[in-house]
This record gives sequence, C-alpha cells and structure tokens, in this order.
Amino acid sequence: MSDYSAAETPRGKRLPAFAFSVAEVAEITGLSRSTIYEAIITGELPAKKRGRRRLILAGDLETFLKGLPSTNPE
Repeated sequence: MSDYSAAETPRGKRLPAFAFSVAEVAEITGLSRSTIYEAIITGELPAKKRGRRRLILAGDLETFLKGLPSTNPE
C-alpha cells in the first residue's frame, strides 16, 4: 500500500497516500462500498471519522486485505 500515490503537488511531485476514503478503497480493492462499510461496522476494517467523512489508514487497509481468506489451498 505504501507505494500508492494519491495527490500531486503543484510542482508535479507525487505524494504517498496515508489514508483513503471509502470510495477510494472500493476503487482500489474492487470491493463494493457496501462491503467496505460492512467491514467498518463489524470492526474488521478500522476507520477514522472526521465530520461525516470516514478515512481508512493505508496500514489498516493492508492489514485487512492480508487477513482475508486465501483462495489457494494450503
């Protein structure tokens, strides 16, 4: 997750994204917004809230994704 670039400065330099909106997480992962909100509500995916906006920290998203079940038999 740490290499995902989100914003570009006025000088054109890319900055690493430290947090994502629910819509961005849905776009990055291919999961629906409903699935993301459900994971937040159940506590599977920690989120921060500021006003009406929810933010998911990059590290928390990475931990959540690593914790999903594997489709490969072990």
